[in-house]
Amino acid sequence: MTILFGETAKAMLLTLFMSMLPIIELRGAIPVGISEGLGFYQAFIIAVIGNLIPVPFIVLFIRSIFNWLRVKSEGLNRLVERMEAKADTKKELVKKYEWWGLVLIVAIPLPGTGAWTGSLVAAILDIRLKRAFPAIALGVLIAGAVVLLLSYSASAVLI
Repeated sequence: MTILFGETAKAMLLTLFMSMLPIIELRGAIPVGISEGLGFYQAFIIAVIGNLIPVPFIVLFIRSIFNWLRVKSEGLNRLVERMEAKADTKKELVKKYEWWGLVLIVAIPLPGTGAWTGSLVAAILDIRLKRAFPAIALGVLIAGAVVLLLSYSASAVLI
């Protein structure tokens, strides 16, 4: 297998960029990476890295970005309000369980959870990056392991 040439490089980049996207994150990127020919652990590692890349930017800058978007148009303001409302539904878990609550929000690989949501909640609750990032990273690793296990199980059944 060629590591950085041809189809493997394309699969790696696809997996990396898909895992950086909100909603899709590593839940979608790992199965896609595997279906594109990456090994299970290779897809896992690339997806985890890609899923963590946006985290510092979200935690540090999302509130400023939201403030900027609010004044640009009513449509963008409504989008910001929807995103904040989504984060509001998760912040009680973080307030109750603190660091572990943030891990849980990220670790459960279901819609409405993940690194993007965890980062947004951390930003809204003014959790500093040095405290939020380890919790989010642990959550991403757990979610990735669950998705990896499900992908492996599905491939064993289908083969």
